[in-house]
Amino acid sequence: MKNSVLITGASGQLGREWQNFFAKMGVNVTALSSNKLDITNPSQVEQAFVAYKPDYVINCAAYTAVDKAEEDPLAFKVNRDGVKNLALSASRRGIKVVHYSTDYVFSGSDDDRIKLPAGYPESHPCEPINAYGKSKWEGEKMLREYCEDYIIIRVSWLCGLFGNNFVKTMLRLAGEKDHLRIINDQFGAPTFTENVVENTVALLQKDFRGVMHVSSSGLTNWYEFAEMIFAQSNKKISLEAIPSSEYPTPAKRPAFSKLDISRLKRTEGAKIVSWNEGLEKLLLKLRKNKGIL
Repeated sequence: MKNSVLITGASGQLGREWQNFFAKMGVNVTALSSNKLDITNPSQVEQAFVAYKPDYVINCAAYTAVDKAEEDPLAFKVNRDGVKNLALSASRRGIKVVHYSTDYVFSGSDDDRIKLPAGYPESHPCEPINAYGKSKWEGEKMLREYCEDYIIIRVSWLCGLFGNNFVKTMLRLAGEKDHLRIINDQFGAPTFTENVVENTVALLQKDFRGVMHVSSSGLTNWYEFAEMIFAQSNKKISLEAIPSSEYPTPAKRPAFSKLDISRLKRTEGAKIVSWNEGLEKLLLKLRKNKGIL
């Protein structure tokens, strides 16, 4: 990889994972959080490209509050318009943009779980069912339209050492509650941030262009995932499996959002982890770095 890298959304899960990766390599990068670079502001984006002259842009900036996105226009400003601004500035200079998208661009129907046992392939039509998914899909289209050299990486159920995620929420709740009710009819697979970075590096080294799905292998649901979190961390807590209908949310969630990673498996240098293996590795890192287990 080249040494001049600009990371946007540097304070989020993936942004911090990227900084951790480069720190281990001894490489200095420009990592800007949203309060230092507002990607919805075209002039700020252009100024950042002029000032830092990146060889790559790794866009980790995103509006990810799924329920709030139903009413908040900022979701589209960040996830669509912000991506367009990055694409335009990068295209003027022939710079590659790495952009992270989501499993929520797909419809996620129960029927698809039967039709697509390996998950959604990259080529499957996108039909998001909530505002967040629509905003991310619009962002993908902006990047395709305004930038020639890009990688769109779709991830699902993202979790890692940094930021907020399902694994850390479950561990926190285990210290606060004796009983949890967890949805068991939404199926997919977690994606671990460290593995995302590893596979993004492999794609950059191959000068890959296009769309790639990056996730763990296997299929689970939120209840089974929670059950495994508590089993692997030796937490004793009562769990109750419930259908989505008993936990209504403003934004509709896909019943099935497994990403097909067959293409990733065929990529030289790619690292595939099962969701159990990825969870075990993450819990070990949390023990060492956070002391919460």
